[in-house]
Amino acid sequence: MKKALVLYSGGLDSRLAVQILKEQNFKVEALHFILPFGCGCCKQSCNFNFTQKSQVKLTTIDVTKNPLLKEYLKILKKPKHGIGSGINPCKDCKIFIFKKAKEYADKNKIEVIATGEVLGQRPMSQLRKAMQKIDEEIGYEILRPLSAKLLEETIYEKKGLINREKLFAIKGRGRKEQMKLAETYKIKYPTPGGGCFLCESAPSKRLKFLLEKNLITEKTLPLTMIGRHFFIENSWLVVARGEIESQIINKYRYFIEDEIKKPSVYSSTKEGLIKAKELQKVYSTGASEEQRNKFKKYKI
Repeated sequence: MKKALVLYSGGLDSRLAVQILKEQNFKVEALHFILPFGCGCCKQSCNFNFTQKSQVKLTTIDVTKNPLLKEYLKILKKPKHGIGSGINPCKDCKIFIFKKAKEYADKNKIEVIATGEVLGQRPMSQLRKAMQKIDEEIGYEILRPLSAKLLEETIYEKKGLINREKLFAIKGRGRKEQMKLAETYKIKYPTPGGGCFLCESAPSKRLKFLLEKNLITEKTLPLTMIGRHFFIENSWLVVARGEIESQIINKYRYFIEDEIKKPSVYSSTKEGLIKAKELQKVYSTGASEEQRNKFKKYKI
C-alpha cells in the first residue's frame, strides 16, 4: 500500500491534508512536532482523538528536549533566511522540520511527504518564492494538496502516485474553502489559537535577550513563557504571577518560595536570591507601584 507522511499541526489545514491523501488510497501517518515556543493548533489529546478516529498513526517529535532543542536554539540565534516581525525565523524553522520529516520518512520507507500549507496564507514561509526556496534547501519536494493546482507538478504526481485532478487550488489567508471541505469530509477542527511566541513583540524581545545570554536550556525552557522577567547583576529572575507559575518555579534549585500573598521568584544564580527576595516583596499583594517602578529598568 502507498504510504504518506503528513506534517500535522493539529489545525484545519493539516487535518484536510490527512483526509485528502486517505481518499487517494494512502496509508497516512501524521507527524507532529512539539516546538519550544508554540505553533501547535491543538492539545495533544485533541490531536490523538482526531488521528484515532481517522485511523491514522500519530507520531510526535519533541523539540523541547535535547539534542533537538540545542539544534533548534542554534537556528534561532543565527537564522540563515531572516526573521519576521519578532525573532521568528519561519523559513529556517520549516527547513528544520522538513529535514527531520525526511529522515523519518526515509527510515520508515514512506514515499510522499505532505503538508496542509496554503499558498499566500503566511507571508514569511508560504509565498511562492518562499516555498521554492525551502524546497531547494531541503533537497526534496513537498506535496501541498490544498494548493497543488496552483503550484508546479510534483514528482509524486508525475509518477502517478497522486491524482492531481483530485487536489485543490486554494490560496490566501481566508478559510472559507477549507471550512467547506471540512463539512464535506465531516471533519471537526479546533478554533485557531495559540501561535508562536517568536512572532509576538514582548515575548520575542525577552527570548532574544535570553538567547544572547545563553540562559535557555532544556531545564529552564518552561520559565521562558511564564512570569515577569528581570536581569539584575548577572542573575535572571522570574516572578510568578499566580499559584500555577509558583509551582513551576518551586521545582528549581534557586528560588524564593511563595508565601501568603507573596509570589515565588526564580533566580538563575545563588547570588541573585537577595534581589529575588526584594522582588518578592515589591510584587506581593498590597505593594505600591512606586516600589515596583524601582525595578522597571531591569525588566526584560
